[in-house]
Amino acid sequence: MVYPLGGAVSPLRGRFDDNPFEKFRIQRSDRGGILGSNTATGYRSRKRHSRIRFLRYALLLIAVLGLLYYLWSRQGSVSQQSGEQQNSDGFSDTDTNVEPVKDSRAQIGKEKATLVMLVRNRELKDAIASIKQVEDRFNRHYHYPWTFLNDEPFTDEFKESTTKRASGKTQYGIIPSSQWSVPDHIDKSKMEKAIDAMSAKNIIYGDSVPYRHMCRYNSGFFWRHELLDKYDWYWRVEPGIGFFCDQEYDPFTFMRENGKKYGFVISLPEYRETIETLWSSTKEFMKANPQYLAPKNSLGFIVDNDKGLDGDYNNCHFWSNFEIGSLNFWRSEAYIKYFEFLDRKGGFYYERWGDAPVHSIAVALFLNSDEVHWFNDIGYYHQPFGRCPYADEDSINSGRCICPIKKKDNFDADGYSCTPKWWRLRGLDPKTGDKKKE
Repeated sequence: MVYPLGGAVSPLRGRFDDNPFEKFRIQRSDRGGILGSNTATGYRSRKRHSRIRFLRYALLLIAVLGLLYYLWSRQGSVSQQSGEQQNSDGFSDTDTNVEPVKDSRAQIGKEKATLVMLVRNRELKDAIASIKQVEDRFNRHYHYPWTFLNDEPFTDEFKESTTKRASGKTQYGIIPSSQWSVPDHIDKSKMEKAIDAMSAKNIIYGDSVPYRHMCRYNSGFFWRHELLDKYDWYWRVEPGIGFFCDQEYDPFTFMRENGKKYGFVISLPEYRETIETLWSSTKEFMKANPQYLAPKNSLGFIVDNDKGLDGDYNNCHFWSNFEIGSLNFWRSEAYIKYFEFLDRKGGFYYERWGDAPVHSIAVALFLNSDEVHWFNDIGYYHQPFGRCPYADEDSINSGRCICPIKKKDNFDADGYSCTPKWWRLRGLDPKTGDKKKE
């Protein structure tokens, strides 16, 4: 070891060279030794300064720990509040007066109503498009449930995708095979000959047996499905439709409060080749059951020149791909007996009777005309026709309706539309459908 003051050998060498702790013991006891009194004093001074530094470090450490504790306690408080709000059972762990978390899909609308879609798994993309529009324009404010019906089980993908986009609860039903098949009373040979004949004439869906199943099911069975038993009202929504206007009121409540039983948007003629014996069968039923004819019926809409049941059917029908109506109307004695009569006639398979003319004729016969409502404020499209409420400039100018249909293409004014007949029957303006000014 080299002495710090020069090359001389330290006089302490050999006393504690091998034991450094002994050095400090001797320095503390030999006050007058080789280190001298000044050295001892310097040692005490250094010791005092060391204590001061220690206290400073201790105070700084305490301050840092205090700050960390403050920040930790703040974070814990926020986490606790968040946990209370998101508690799985809906209640705070510390405050029993906190309101339970509400079901985000709980119904807001006041009516016993559902949106109904008859759809196949392969139509998922179009189904989602329809759900998206109806939700954005209407149901996100009301959370009415959706009921999906299919003749085969829905896939998990279909269920997950549609549930994700619905604001209300969803339910999925399978159609019984007895309601989606050729009934036993149908002559299969006669049916096949009729299908071949219609196919040869290129009549739309004339060669399709599944389409016939669908028409028969919508005519006589959809409202009997057990999933619909708890409802009084339905809104029929089809895959791939367009819905262009904000629905600023609840149509179900409107229907109930105003005594309406059936609502439509578009009307047009049915293909005569598909319903050749439907009207004669209807007249046969009404002759046997005159008690079902409503006193203020709408025969003037489906029969021209005020001829009533003595006249011929003009083929006009409410386009049933959009319907808002009373399920109790279809459950009525008059309609059930009418459908059963038509079903026994076999026209759903020997011809190609559609649910639209069947529904429309029943509505015209069994309801008073003031129980039927034309939704003039709804913009709607189903291939290939659509309409928008262009007569209501406020709806267009305010942005309530964003219509891709040009005014000149509005189906209300198309020569093929039957809606002007409805306007005349109800005493509305024959050009616009508005109420006539006094």
